[in-house]
Amino acid sequence: MTSFQRARSEEQREVRRRSILDVTAAMLDEMPVAEVSLNELSRRVGLAKSNVLRYFESREVILLELLDRAWKEWAADLPTALAGAIDADASQQERTEQFAAALAASLAGRTVFCDLLSAQTAVLEHKASPQAAAHYKRAAIANMGDLAAIAVIHLPALGERAFHLAASITMMIGAVWTHSRPSPAMLAAYEADPGLGMARMDFAVSLQDTVATLAAGSIARSTPSR
Repeated sequence: MTSFQRARSEEQREVRRRSILDVTAAMLDEMPVAEVSLNELSRRVGLAKSNVLRYFESREVILLELLDRAWKEWAADLPTALAGAIDADASQQERTEQFAAALAASLAGRTVFCDLLSAQTAVLEHKASPQAAAHYKRAAIANMGDLAAIAVIHLPALGERAFHLAASITMMIGAVWTHSRPSPAMLAAYEADPGLGMARMDFAVSLQDTVATLAAGSIARSTPSR
């Protein structure tokens, strides 16, 4: 453990904050969110736990910051992924299916993002101060707004329902991710009883089906009845 030296300038503080975030991100490449501990993070970053907490109020706030970072990285890549997968001349139903397939595929390799998103409301926000919770909820709303803006480019019939769809997709990414990662006991149960197989989820397949259903429903609800 290195001896702690207080950062004297805002630039030094930012360097130390980024170091803590980078070390935590590296841990998330090795283990799920639930296994990331402040003790191990402190050991790896070379600071006492109390000194890590000088820069972030809690483990959960560090993870919320990384969630926002991962979300923005995904959102930056998503327009290209969708543009290459959606045929602008296809029917609305076909574009809806293409949108769902491309969005699900874009998340297949983003395990850290999905894991963080699944923990956001159930764990991370519960252990953040009101100020931090509000800060990261504003960031989440902005990120959902970006997703809505991307969605409506390819599915203009969404209209004002685009943000509602984006919020629903965000919720379902976390839910489907959790259900597609069964415990060892549940895996053993599936193996012992093939009849339970219908309850087992494949993340990409289940998310694609869910997003297609949500998008089609949102479009139907945004279309005035004749």
